[in-house]
Amino acid sequence: MALTRVEINQKSDQKRGVKVKGFKLHVDDIALIEQASKNLDVSQAQLIVDAVKFYLDNKKPLN
Repeated sequence: MALTRVEINQKSDQKRGVKVKGFKLHVDDIALIEQASKNLDVSQAQLIVDAVKFYLDNKKPLN
């Protein structure tokens, strides 16, 4: 039985260890992410990952 395009994509994503993650963001925030991504010449996904890692590395503990 032939696999559908959706099934092929799911298997490929699983094999590569990736998963879709969606957020509802304000349009101004989306524009900021898009512009920063272009300015830094990185993908939007990589920009978000790098930003979260940077935040965690530089966030002062609450205690």
